[in-house]
Amino acid sequence: MAQPLPTYFISHGGGPWPWLPDRRAMFAPLEASLAAMPSELAERPRAILMISGHWEADSYRVMAAPNPPMVYDYYNFPPHTYEVTYPAPGAPDLARRAAELIRAAGLPSELDTTQGFDHGTFAPLAIMYPDADMPVFQVSLRHGYDPAEHMALGRALAPLREEGVLIVGSGLSYHNLRLMGPEAREPSEAFDGWLNHALTQPPETRTDLILNWEQAPHARTCHAEEDHFAPLFVALGAAEQAETTQVYHQKEVFGGMTASGFRFDG
Repeated sequence: MAQPLPTYFISHGGGPWPWLPDRRAMFAPLEASLAAMPSELAERPRAILMISGHWEADSYRVMAAPNPPMVYDYYNFPPHTYEVTYPAPGAPDLARRAAELIRAAGLPSELDTTQGFDHGTFAPLAIMYPDADMPVFQVSLRHGYDPAEHMALGRALAPLREEGVLIVGSGLSYHNLRLMGPEAREPSEAFDGWLNHALTQPPETRTDLILNWEQAPHARTCHAEEDHFAPLFVALGAAEQAETTQVYHQKEVFGGMTASGFRFDG
């Protein structure tokens, strides 16, 4: 590969939104950003490694199934959304390589041959690669969401960028299901402004700001638990010296939320 692939931190939207016409219309800017991702890459990836806010474990588990099943980890949606399939192949060989890299960095890692694609993976991929012809595997978050450790996970996985693997952190820059609508406007705008400022700083400053993200305005209002923010730590750690480009920005989502997505390239 001529140059390392970029990494991304994306919003994966709300539940099974690509299969819900009203939500798909609301997320039109998100859909456009996801659909554009393949054309932003200099080469077609060998595989996609997704770190989703919907899979965490005691160690960094690596999906190793050759044909991962589906995980419908959402509730109270129409019946047809529990019949959605995304039949992308897994990547067992790359999973073993990833697990080795993680262990070599001194972090606990195990292969998992039963885990399937959660909606943080299959919903955005249904837009990015609708033919489901790209090998896909996942690495879990670890309980506790320690920023420094998840940044170290990203550093450990960084060599995969030169081996044709596209690393994508899939979460949301604002995730508080109890504070949506107009009440989300002020905290999400303030946090989003801080995040965009932090990610455009020089690498050393940027890393320090993200590691100390709880000092950001409304940090714990926007992320009472950082399961949907922690994928950013991994994506940034895997491209720590890269430049930041905002690839998605949307206001008034669900009537008040502001959200952004980013590419780390170079």
